[in-house]
Amino acid sequence: MAAIIEEYLSEMKRKAADFWSLYRRNKFGMVGLVILLFFVFLAVAADYIAPYGQWQTNVAPPFSPPSRQHLLGADEMGRDLFSLFIYGSRVSLIIGITAALLSTFIGGLVGLISGYMGGWVDDLLMRVTEAFLAIPAIVLMIIFAAILGPSFTNIIMVIAIVSWAPIARIIRSQVLVVKELPYVEAARSVGAGSGRLMFKHIFPNVTPLLFANMILQISGAILAEAALSFLGLGDPHHTSWGMLLHYAYDNGALAAGYWWYVVPPGVGILLLVLSFVFIGYALDEIVNPRLRH
Repeated sequence: MAAIIEEYLSEMKRKAADFWSLYRRNKFGMVGLVILLFFVFLAVAADYIAPYGQWQTNVAPPFSPPSRQHLLGADEMGRDLFSLFIYGSRVSLIIGITAALLSTFIGGLVGLISGYMGGWVDDLLMRVTEAFLAIPAIVLMIIFAAILGPSFTNIIMVIAIVSWAPIARIIRSQVLVVKELPYVEAARSVGAGSGRLMFKHIFPNVTPLLFANMILQISGAILAEAALSFLGLGDPHHTSWGMLLHYAYDNGALAAGYWWYVVPPGVGILLLVLSFVFIGYALDEIVNPRLRH
């Protein structure tokens, strides 16, 4: 038993080393990873590196410009914008990653069942998928967010419910190819049931594609959260970069020339989204060797 475990761990180490060897050759992927690690550090250590609490008001005159004491100035309530930027990275990351995980799970499950089962099950699931694809995502998000109400959990649910359809189509097309491979037919011929075929033999072969698309989904989820929060549908009890832009717009910061209120959260959203896009494309090249050329 110990020998089997040791052999398994050795194989996992070899695969991890091969993966890292391929990944580090991609310059965009490495840039994206560095940017992501920086924001992850901000999110994890926010309570220790933020000079002030996110609800600590009157630490500076309202709309104060950047200074040594307040690197990004202050908002309309005298809160330190540098501290709010740090705490905002945590909320944006949590919502983006959680919503992407949930949407990937829904889309992957729908695509797996649809592609394997075929027939009327495939037709029904694909018609539902096409209905979600036909309506602009932002419209559905606004409708669902307005119905469910502004809360941290609801924002995650809304983004996940709206964004699973593209993944379902991608996974379904891959399952249609994999289920016709000889080893799947061999497993079926010896009596393997549908559940075992789907989750034991087919799913592992679509997992790399699913993971690469999940990384790209995170960037879309971060943008979606920022858009909903900017429109006033975010959770006011949690500070995110989108909520900072919402407060800045409500208080006329851009019109008044208070650029320090608008630029930092906008740049934060841009860099974080780009980091996941770069990582996603790097993983896509690893999953699909033809793209390396």
